Amino acid sequence: MRRILLVLLVGVVVLALAWGLASLPGRVSGDVGDISFEAPTSVIGLGLLLSFAALYALFRLIGAAVRLPRTVRRRQAARRRMSGDLAVTHTLLALAAGDTGDARREAGRARRLLGDTPATLLLAAEAGRIAGRTDEAEAAFRTLAERDDAAFLGLRGLLRQAIDRGDWTEAMALARKAESVQPGAAWLRRERARLAVRAGEWSDALALADADAPKAALATAAAEAAIDEGQTLRLARQAWQEDPSLAPAALVYGKRLRAAGREARALTVIRHTWSIAPHPDLAEFALAPVIDPLARTQAAQRLTEANPTHAESRLVLARTALDAGLTGEAKRHAEAAIAAAVNQRRLWLLLAEIEEAEGSDQRDALRRAATAGPDPTWRCESCHTIHAKWHAACPDCFTVGSLRWSSAPMDGPPTLQARDETLLISSG
Repeated sequence: MRRILLVLLVGVVVLALAWGLASLPGRVSGDVGDISFEAPTSVIGLGLLLSFAALYALFRLIGAAVRLPRTVRRRQAARRRMSGDLAVTHTLLALAAGDTGDARREAGRARRLLGDTPATLLLAAEAGRIAGRTDEAEAAFRTLAERDDAAFLGLRGLLRQAIDRGDWTEAMALARKAESVQPGAAWLRRERARLAVRAGEWSDALALADADAPKAALATAAAEAAIDEGQTLRLARQAWQEDPSLAPAALVYGKRLRAAGREARALTVIRHTWSIAPHPDLAEFALAPVIDPLARTQAAQRLTEANPTHAESRLVLARTALDAGLTGEAKRHAEAAIAAAVNQRRLWLLLAEIEEAEGSDQRDALRRAATAGPDPTWRCESCHTIHAKWHAACPDCFTVGSLRWSSAPMDGPPTLQARDETLLISSG
């Protein structure tokens, strides 16, 4: 509608101008050298108008000729861009359909048409990765990582490749570099924490842990791995304060205190943890400096006095009494544990030792040991794998803080590692 109105308006202007020129009165005459001319004013005006139009058309033609190469290049670039956009669309469709061959081919075509843009590089990398061409994917991701406008995309792709091949050191380095490119990314912080656990960099894992993370386990592992004595003591204290019921945390803190000559404080820490969650390693640590068998029984009584009816307390008191030759006292504690419904293999074997020391028949205790329930051990609450010793993160599923000291049967069948470690525990 606007175009029609514009054409009508131009036509009206031209007609009005022609009418005005035709209605001009008078004549125009002039001499140019030996040539004289005379014409009506309307003819002269029309001639001037036509001359202006001709000059305008000539200049436009010359400008078009000058702009022709640039126009041709612009149109070719537009066609390449359209073809490249179509290749990008075909690449996305091929990736969605799982057609790796078409995806790689169309991604390569898009790069040829559009150049190495963030979009074409990312598509080429994904097409190569899905097709199993890790070399192609890595080359595209590295090119992306070198760009200022898409470095994070390239670093994330390289990080994923490092994780897939289990190169945790490289993955940690890439994660740190990605953090410097895009600081504060929540996903990246969680990934760095997970990688720190896999790489055994416990101080980094503790620093990156969320508020609800099992920091006691992380701090315990960090304290065990630390070299500086001051840092080790600080981390050990943090671990125990985070969770006083965690025996490994109490042990690492107690060991550092003992090494620093603070024996009384070390025993206070161990006794406090024993009052919450007794563990055989706590008793071993507390009784280690005591050599005399009778003195060991007294030390065991001081250790267990805050939790005397627990099965671990009964077993420690029975063992130390037996080692001191107090078989009656040892049997009393063992039978008290049995009366408390403790049915563990180690208890019946200890009772058999006591009866043997008394000269009694221990065959019944040995038969009970053969059918007794499992002894407590470290079990992963996530994957139910049994481990012979405590780990900050389960070596099987890498869940942090999932190992618990328990004799309860697992929800599912034990893994091969669990069965092997069970045999190892039994034979030991």
